[in-house]
Amino acid sequence: MEKKSLITWTEEYELGYNTIDEQHKKLVEIINNLYNAFVEAHAMDVISEILNEMLDYTAYHFKTEEDFFVKNNYPEMENHNKEHRLFVEKTKGFINKYSTQDANLTYDVMNFLRGWLLAHIQGSDREYSRYFKKMGIKEI
Repeated sequence: MEKKSLITWTEEYELGYNTIDEQHKKLVEIINNLYNAFVEAHAMDVISEILNEMLDYTAYHFKTEEDFFVKNNYPEMENHNKEHRLFVEKTKGFINKYSTQDANLTYDVMNFLRGWLLAHIQGSDREYSRYFKKMGIKEI
């Protein structure tokens, strides 16, 4: 079956930092994997695995960003890191909810992941990207 995309990566999501852009593409891929399972009617079979993969990968991704913030004394570091913590809490909540076999869970998860990731990339990630570029920092 042909792969479908809930999110299609475009230039508008690029921050201009290859490390971060590649990590964001991986997050999009994880979300699209869940979407494909949903389209193929077996999302409940893989949702726990995909949510755990999302948690593992975001831990890696968030650490990349947060280490960079510390290294370069980013003034909005605390607010940005709080967004990361809230994402992790919400995702863990979905994992806990999985045990209830809620029929709306997959839909709720996809909407949350898609909405959060795109808003985060185009919001606070774009802010730090502008800040660091203004500071002359070329790569993370």
